Amino acid sequence: MRVQARCFAVLREVAVDRLELELPDGAQLADAWSALAERYPGLAPFRSGVRGARNGAYADWSVPLEDGDAVAFLPPVSGGAACLASLSDGPINVGELEATVQESGYGAVVTFVGRARNRSDDGRTVTELEYEVYPEMAEEVLREIAGEAAERWHAAVAVTHRHGVVPIGEAAVAIVTAAPHRDEAYQANRQVIEAIKDRLPIWKRERFADGSEWKRPGA
Repeated sequence: MRVQARCFAVLREVAVDRLELELPDGAQLADAWSALAERYPGLAPFRSGVRGARNGAYADWSVPLEDGDAVAFLPPVSGGAACLASLSDGPINVGELEATVQESGYGAVVTFVGRARNRSDDGRTVTELEYEVYPEMAEEVLREIAGEAAERWHAAVAVTHRHGVVPIGEAAVAIVTAAPHRDEAYQANRQVIEAIKDRLPIWKRERFADGSEWKRPGA
């Protein structure tokens, strides 16, 4: 079957305004999103905050589709809690995260960037960090963490954690939160980083100038 798909706001900027999707019979709204995200991988991190619609009405992801349906994917409307959580094996673009929370219209914005530093806690020289991640689980856990903070503090949350080798000075994790007031933005940001350290299945390996290394949990 064929359905007409549309994206709005930040989703349109990452993907496309509209296009036709060819789906198997019996496909659901979630399958349309998956097909779209396969074409435009940059959409994947937005999944937790997106709502889907079928023929002009909000619909559950499990709703079955029919040939000729019009589907739409919508990020949170202005004032709603935007939420983006992703893993990256390359440099983190903090500006893109900040642009994501601007969709919320909130005025208080807090940005936290955790960078690879050249000294360990015991004073040894660090040459690089490497993060090992369980990606199939980590992506979902990171979305949960971001969603929990967004809901508790009525905030917009965007977070990316890097994995693989992180050179000294580059960002290993970046968290941007926005809320109507500064206290909520600070609290949401802190909740995200503490939950990452406690729950995210990711492990840090520090490599030292003397050739030794040390592996420990957390960011």
